[in-house]
Amino acid sequence: MPTDATNPFGARATLRLSDEPAVVYRLPELARQGLATLDRLPFSIRVLLENALRHAGRGFVTDAHVRALAAWSPAGTARGEVPFMPARVVLQDFTGVPCVVDLAAMRDAMARMQGDPDRINPVVPCDLVIDHSVQVDSYGSERSLRLNVELEFQRNRERYQLLKFAQRAFDNFRVVPPGTGIVHQVNLEYLAPVVQLRPQFGELTAFPDTLVGTDSHTTMINGLGVVGWGVGGIEAEAVMLGQPYFMLLPEVIGMKLVGQLPLGTTATDLVLTVTQMLRKKGVVDKFVEFYGPGLSALGLADRATIANMAPEYGATMGFFPVDAETVGYLERTGRGKAVCERVERYMKEQGLFRTDATPDPEFTAALELDLSTVTPSLAGPKRPQDLVPLTQLKRNFIVNLPGLMSANVPAERKDLAQSAYSRWMGEGGANVTIGDRGADQLTAAVAAADPDAPPIVTGQLDGSDITLHDGAVVIAAITSCTNTSNPSVMIGAGLVARKAVERGLMTKPWVKTSLAPGSRVVTDYLEGSGLQPYLEQLRFNTVGYGCTTCIGNSGPLPDVIAALIDEHSLVTAAVLSGNRNFEARVHPQVRAN
Repeated sequence: MPTDATNPFGARATLRLSDEPAVVYRLPELARQGLATLDRLPFSIRVLLENALRHAGRGFVTDAHVRALAAWSPAGTARGEVPFMPARVVLQDFTGVPCVVDLAAMRDAMARMQGDPDRINPVVPCDLVIDHSVQVDSYGSERSLRLNVELEFQRNRERYQLLKFAQRAFDNFRVVPPGTGIVHQVNLEYLAPVVQLRPQFGELTAFPDTLVGTDSHTTMINGLGVVGWGVGGIEAEAVMLGQPYFMLLPEVIGMKLVGQLPLGTTATDLVLTVTQMLRKKGVVDKFVEFYGPGLSALGLADRATIANMAPEYGATMGFFPVDAETVGYLERTGRGKAVCERVERYMKEQGLFRTDATPDPEFTAALELDLSTVTPSLAGPKRPQDLVPLTQLKRNFIVNLPGLMSANVPAERKDLAQSAYSRWMGEGGANVTIGDRGADQLTAAVAAADPDAPPIVTGQLDGSDITLHDGAVVIAAITSCTNTSNPSVMIGAGLVARKAVERGLMTKPWVKTSLAPGSRVVTDYLEGSGLQPYLEQLRFNTVGYGCTTCIGNSGPLPDVIAALIDEHSLVTAAVLSGNRNFEARVHPQVRAN
């Protein structure tokens, strides 16, 4: 017999949250009936189970879907399709504008049919954050932010007018204006309530926040204990209009974290290590869920950094369950006492709150990382999973240089780069870290062998001498929500800048420097800590509040730099705090990232 839609599986109950009663759909009731053993289910599956339970009998979700989720097994023998009904949709301006155009077109069609066009609205709440349009045209100046914003509005006036219309015209549709921040950081710091409390099915209902977004790094919100991931525009539009997102019952890979990060390492080092491990494991189309005692040693910002890069390690999600740190983060970001109390009370009542005493769930497969083994590292030169210990950076570049050279590099120079590397390996280089002497020998050898296309070239830029060669850094960008959402690494950058200035160091004139925070909160605490002036002395001036260099909006290189790179086919480099470093993603003339 089909379940009663008003009380599926007898799980409907009332819970007092924030001094007002709200309807909840109790997962423990399924456990009481013997349909689910909650303790063994991964937390991410529990959230999907609540989602199905709440919607059961209302058109898309059946009893069978609820039972399939309740019976989720690590063996994965029954991987049928289940519907997912997200609570909201998050959009950004590149992928969100087509959704708005389609809604407007539907209103036109409704008007042509003599209907009421105002009936066409998103069914679920939608937030569109404008962050993908700002470009780094001006840099290294206190005027850079103003100039880049002016150019942004000139280039995007028509698009922004459309979005302004959409915010006024459609219900359930909000637009976060340009110059506010990056969508995922805004979502983390402001939009996500973790537990929704709003009318549903005609009564005030509390339920876990869930979402889909039109950006692959929507997964950053998994660090806050919110289930959600990136989807295509058509899928997002379907959800906006009240349709389910159908998916196969997912496999869940558990990643156990133990220990603590050693001094001198950051969340960036950790996420690059995690990315390498999970890429090797193979987690495509799977959920990854983090568990173990090491979670209590990770702040929320560190978790968000790891969750952000789920697309890079191939997973659908990188999920962290809600715990005391989650509630603390909500309090620190000004969500209010009522919200914090609601989240803690609801999650504990539903068996969705993790503590150190919580039994480990069962997973499809599991792997373990001792946080104390993480070392300072980078990734490159062209894939995020290619982990490079900081001490091995020079060696890594020399190893990869022949493969990075373009087809129009003279054969003699390419052959020499390969032979120089082979000779170094033959002399025992594989077992040592190459130092300055080895790098200098390689540079000198290449120059001597091919004087017509020397790897060391010089020029003038704004009255300053510039020197370029293979491996020269021409872009240095503090960018991306992956890292600018993390106060520890941003304060760390400011402290490094202060030390550099105190020691009389300066950035080179041929390096295009930029700072693009993911929200204005970053500027507030950098200014409040007194570190912003040191970054600006090194020409890391704020250039905008948006994705910028991380998505390739790095803007043009100075003409003389661009000409030297093209004329001599140089393999130049970019160093950035972004989440992707594929060749030419940062800039088409920069091959090593």
